Amino acid sequence: MTNADSGSRVAIVTGASRGIGAAIAERLPRDGLAVIVNYAGRAADAAALAARIEQAGGRARPVQADVSDPAAVARMFDAAQAAFGGVDVLVNNAGIMHLATLAEGDDALIDRQLAVNLKGSINTMREAARRLRDGGRIINLSSSVVGLRQPTYGVYAATKAGIEVLSHVLAKELRGRGITVNAVAPGPTATELFLDGKPPELVDQLAKLAPLERLGQPEDIAGVVAFLAGPDGAWVNGQVLRANGGIV
Repeated sequence: MTNADSGSRVAIVTGASRGIGAAIAERLPRDGLAVIVNYAGRAADAAALAARIEQAGGRARPVQADVSDPAAVARMFDAAQAAFGGVDVLVNNAGIMHLATLAEGDDALIDRQLAVNLKGSINTMREAARRLRDGGRIINLSSSVVGLRQPTYGVYAATKAGIEVLSHVLAKELRGRGITVNAVAPGPTATELFLDGKPPELVDQLAKLAPLERLGQPEDIAGVVAFLAGPDGAWVNGQVLRANGGIV
């Protein structure tokens, strides 16, 4: 029996201090997983989330790590090992977004998105490939902007397209270990980060793009991740699930 079958599983959720990451970190303990609540700079938010999870009967630890730093990623896996005995599920949620046309994007804007979104995901996937227990899950967060191809989203979308390709490749590289690798690609989702600075008329316009005529909620995405992390998602491997209400 693997840890995936026994119920004593452990998940790392990166970028889990708020938004979609926080919703995922709160959802997984309902299925019996212990959770590492990773954060880069929002220590108080991560600690409060971990406390809420434990008050609800789950197990959680906040762990600081900038995913763009491979040494920090290794230390995060070490912390999971020390706290809970190992790692079975990696949810790659940490990411940043800065919008600009290709002509106007400066080097710092480009380099930081590549460092966090793409290299950060490579760092965590590489560590997971080395250390995840057999029967585990790797779930990467992409974005439906890969399919929408909107102006000013070019660099961000390119990092997410890279994550999708890496998900397909790693699924094949982990043959024989019972580990699945998939990506979830949300559409417009009602998080603080998404809503910040957008006038109500723009939010309403974006909400109506999908045939379901609403914004996604963080809990919508968390439910898809929980499906992939759980036993019902065991036969889904090397796929991209576009959780966007039909927008693309």
